[in-house]
Order: sequence, then structure tokens, then C-alpha cells
Amino acid sequence: MGSGYLCLPDILRAIFFVLCALWILPELTLAKHERVTRHYTFHIKLQNITRLCQTKSIVTVNGQFPGPRIIAREGDRLVINVVNHVQHNVTIHWHGIRQLKSGWADGPAYITQCPIQKGQSFVYNFTVIGQRGTFWWHAHISWLRATLYGPIIILPRKNEPYPFPQPFKEVPIMFGEWWKADTEAVINQAMQSGLAPNLSDAYTINGLPGPLYNCSAKDTFKLEVKPGKTYLLRLINAALNGDLFFSIANHSLTVVEADAVYTKPLKTNIVLITPGQTINVLLKTKPMAPNATFVIAARPYASGPAAYSLIESTST
Repeated sequence: MGSGYLCLPDILRAIFFVLCALWILPELTLAKHERVTRHYTFHIKLQNITRLCQTKSIVTVNGQFPGPRIIAREGDRLVINVVNHVQHNVTIHWHGIRQLKSGWADGPAYITQCPIQKGQSFVYNFTVIGQRGTFWWHAHISWLRATLYGPIIILPRKNEPYPFPQPFKEVPIMFGEWWKADTEAVINQAMQSGLAPNLSDAYTINGLPGPLYNCSAKDTFKLEVKPGKTYLLRLINAALNGDLFFSIANHSLTVVEADAVYTKPLKTNIVLITPGQTINVLLKTKPMAPNATFVIAARPYASGPAAYSLIESTST
């Protein structure tokens, strides 16, 4: 029976080739597809927003609340120039995106970068490798993410279908919270006292509280749909601390993705989504329901008798 030994130079050479393969293979994979560089500019600025009969100045991107939507395809390069016009130091985190060879673009303040000071800018430059689905971006310093957030939609490569029926339309739905008080003051008070932060005054869907809150009948998210069509709802929980139950009256939902990973389709009437999580669900509308209205509702999970914010509700 023959036998042999691998000498040290051969071992080093083999390790070298393995490391080269690990470095080059992702690039070769991207090379098979047309990669597009998509440019965005985020101006961090104050904007007066009225909710619950009260107008307050909040930190936004480009004056929008929630912030602008980022759309790309798997393999695309994203270049986002963030310009800070407010007194607060700012960083932006691209939640769920694996920063392969671009860790400096991840966004946690004082960890991967120094915060962007007033009057300064920073360019986030990264490529989405091996991922597609629903993500989101948000501030990653103090409590600025209470208002500084928005969706990231990474579509499959061209000519690559979803592993579920092609939806008629795709709709991002972001859950959030609204405080009448200054959120920076809320978290600073909690840090000084050692107690939990004060509860928010409302939960929101795409920045709107809904009709169960005072002065909010007009501040209601409404989704107009066609009968008998399939809609892909991209659910994102941007609430700071709340686990939320989500449902649509007289309709079932089919979960097809969780945290940007396709799942075995699961039919359910209620979805529980935790802070920072994303879940994609298919909504099949009623085939015969002319001029009908169905309530969309989200409410927080509570395991004890402690008080919590009211149900947040909108209609479709």
C-alpha cells in the first residue's frame, strides 16, 4: 500500500490557493451578472411633522418620514452620500446587509466609524453579495432611529424569479413609534434614572398613527387594492422596543420570507414581528368585494399588566 507526505511548501501553497479562491469566487459570481452602481444622497435635516394634533421638529432624511426607499438588485453596488445638516452626530446602519470587505460601511457609531458631525459628510460604499429580500436602514447612534429610518429593497437578479407566485404589486409597510416629547430627551432621562424609557404616544404604519388615536383620522395609511390580486407586503418593524402582532381583517397572510431568507410558505392570520425584523407576506385580496374596506392593524405584545400604547390601526 502506497503512502506519502505533503511537505511544508506544498501546504503553504495549498493554503494560499484556498485563500485566493475565497477572495475571488464572490467576484467571479458577480461577474456573471451585470452589476449596477446605484447612487443616493441622504441629507440629514430637520422637518416639521404634525401628528396627534401636535407639530414637532424631527430629524429626517431629505425631509421625508419615513425616509426614502433604496432599491437595488442582488450584486449591485450602493454608494450613499450622507450629508449632516443637524446638530446631532449621525451614522447610518444598513440593517441586515452583510458588509463583505466593506466593514467600514456598517454604520455603528464609535465602532466602525466616527459619527458624521454637523456640516460634514460620509460616503457609504458597499456591494450586496449573495443577498436579496427586505432590509432597512436606520440611524445607529442614540435614539435618532426613532424617526431616521427607511426601507431597503434588494430584488433578485434579472430573470431570476421569486420562489412563490409573482405578486401583482409590492408594498413596503414600516411599523414605527411616535413620541410627542423629544426622543433624545426621553432616552437621556432613562439613562440618568436607570429606569425604562417612557412609552411612545402612538404606534405608526408608514409614519401614520391611524384612526384609533386622537386627531389621526386623516393620518391613516390606506392601501388601495384590486379584487383577486396577490400583493407582496414587505413588513419592517422599525419600532424601538415593541414586538408587534400584525393582521388584516377577513384575510389570511402567507409568510414567504423572514429576515431576507426565503421560507417554506406558511399561511396564517396573524404575524408576530420583533424589533428590527423583516417579514415578507403574500396577501390575496377577496375576488368579489367592491368598495369594501378592511382594517389593517398592529398592536404590541404584552406579557404582564403594565400599561402600553394603544392599538395602531389603518384601513385598506
